Amino acid sequence: MAISPDNSLALARSWLFVPGMDLDLMTEAAASGADVIVQELEDFTPPELRPQARALAAQAYAAWRARGVIPAVRVNPLDSCGYDDLLGVMAGRPAIVMMSKVESVAQVRELDQEIGRLEALHGIQAGSTRIVPNIETAIGIVRAIDIAHASARIEAMLVATEDMVADLDANRSREGTELHYPRSRFLLECAAAGVRAIDCPYTFADSDGAEADMQTGCAIGYRAKAVVNAAHVALTNRHLTPSPDTIALARRHALAFEAARAQGTARAQVDGLVVEVPSYLSARRTLLRHEQLQAWLDQRKQF
Repeated sequence: MAISPDNSLALARSWLFVPGMDLDLMTEAAASGADVIVQELEDFTPPELRPQARALAAQAYAAWRARGVIPAVRVNPLDSCGYDDLLGVMAGRPAIVMMSKVESVAQVRELDQEIGRLEALHGIQAGSTRIVPNIETAIGIVRAIDIAHASARIEAMLVATEDMVADLDANRSREGTELHYPRSRFLLECAAAGVRAIDCPYTFADSDGAEADMQTGCAIGYRAKAVVNAAHVALTNRHLTPSPDTIALARRHALAFEAARAQGTARAQVDGLVVEVPSYLSARRTLLRHEQLQAWLDQRKQF
């Protein structure tokens, strides 16, 4: 199932998570170049500091919006302190609410209902707040399609790193071999559900490892990435933005194929490659993404 052209999150490449209780750090994050910044109220924010973090939400989100960044928050599961998280941050009008450790349709429906109640309370347009479930366990991946269809608010989902490794009883490595199947399976499930798949974060600090991890994600088809180190935002955006060489090659493929068809030929040759319908459609997708992404980025520059 293709992602809908109306999907408001389809072009968001980098999703930067920042500790929720440090206003200076959250404000500085807006200069990172991230498309989405997530106020993290779970692992990055100790329980005793969550009330303080919730009180900073509105100010942080306003600063992000002023820089053309999409403001988001990750709340705890509702059966822990997630209700308190929502009550504390919804007045700040986050565009996206993520929830950690989603494993069931029931969790999503309860979250949807609670967001709807708070939208009405704060005069927010009904249904405008997106939900991005965070899938952090094997059972969550197995149920991913049902979870994606549990709410009309869901346009993207994210797969986790550390909690997924723990659930698999695997050993964490810089190479990420232990996550190869979960990442691939999750991407497939999201494609089938018609939502954007957000790749798990690279949780080590080295840039070489982050580069290799990005190459792996891009190679299997990811077009969005969670980031926990602001220094990795630039390389994330670089990998997830079609390069000038990629665009030029796609344009040559498309033009050559269209010219061949106009002359009654079924295929064309470009740089020794036979361009048939599948490669032509791939070229068109690349060019369309480039056009849409440029328009989206230009619009954000107006803020």
